[in-house]
Amino acid sequence: PQFYRKSNLRGPPDVGKMLGGEEDKDPEAEKEKEEERQEALRQQEEERKAKYAKMEAEREVLRQGIRDKYGLKKKEEAEAEAQAAMDAASEGSLTRPKKAVPSGCGDEDEEEESIMDTVMKFLPGPLQDMLKK
Repeated sequence: PQFYRKSNLRGPPDVGKMLGGEEDKDPEAEKEKEEERQEALRQQEEERKAKYAKMEAEREVLRQGIRDKYGLKKKEEAEAEAQAAMDAASEGSLTRPKKAVPSGCGDEDEEEESIMDTVMKFLPGPLQDMLKK
């Protein structure tokens, strides 16, 4: 019969492609699609950055309004002024101000007393009496 002929069983030429067979791949077309995708990603990233920059600018306007209302300073400005005050205070003197001296770096007398107290704890009673006098 006619319907068993080989040509009729194959079907249209695109059936193989639809079922996952070999496709004609055009390297330039794929390259072009990849470039378009990369460009779209770059554009989305730029839009996102612009959106967040705008939001941050609006927030900064609000922050500045609060600073003006309550007489506050920006953190960076406050730190810079504190550093300038420390420099000005220590500029004319030979010694640094008390705040600038780290703990444990000054006043050796206190350390010696604490060492003597420690030694006294380990000495027997008669020796402690002799050293106290």
